[in-house]
Amino acid sequence: MVTGVLPLALEDATKTIQSFLLTGKEYVCLMALHADVEKDKLLSTLNEFVGDILQRPPVRAAVKRDLRKRRIYYIRDVEIEGREVLFRVGCQAGTYIRKLVYDIGEVLEVGAHMRELRRTRAGSFNETDSISLYDLLELSQSSGDEKERIARRIIRPMESAFDYVPHIYLRDSAVNSICHGAELAIPGIVRLSENILPRSPIALFTLKEELVALSRALMSSEQMLKEERGLAAKTVRVIMPADTYPRLWKTGMNQTIKVSS
Repeated sequence: MVTGVLPLALEDATKTIQSFLLTGKEYVCLMALHADVEKDKLLSTLNEFVGDILQRPPVRAAVKRDLRKRRIYYIRDVEIEGREVLFRVGCQAGTYIRKLVYDIGEVLEVGAHMRELRRTRAGSFNETDSISLYDLLELSQSSGDEKERIARRIIRPMESAFDYVPHIYLRDSAVNSICHGAELAIPGIVRLSENILPRSPIALFTLKEELVALSRALMSSEQMLKEERGLAAKTVRVIMPADTYPRLWKTGMNQTIKVSS
């Protein structure tokens, strides 16, 4: 009884999947309570679960059942009919909604289970922009200009998957060194997102909005703006093919330096 948004990656875009899985999700959940609960108590309990929670994955899960912290961004649009409760929840990636429902039932001391679940957003992709299997069928049965028109409507650039990931924009002269796996040095930055924290994931872009690589911050955005040299981010996964941009930098094991002309 689970439906909704499922992003799929094609060709080189599959390199971005692991980082994309870190982006937030939104669901509409139908929860069934095992006994009657007063409305005020139910709403109060739902609010208690907004914020950081500790959650152990359910028995039937694809990951280890270690206790871990996850963030619930919001629980809203609550509708109650008898023992059935419909609500919208925004959460950090890796949150198990059926376990969230179970825990809500435990706090209410009546028990609860998830009856239905629909994912309405995954990262920057939502239901409004999604396509159906019928659209794919139409694509497979079309040809020529019609096929290209449909393909352009349903296939989006991989850059669109990173709207919610902090960005750093690179100088053209720094792009090729990153494509060869070098770490990002401060002089290679043109502009960046606010609120970057050390160890947080970052997407590196060219000034033409092309995705170059996925990286992990070595310092905060404030430090990057303040410092004149040093390493700002460690390259985790290169996306852009090497030598797409001119080779203007040489890379060493511990530093990146620009070659003077």
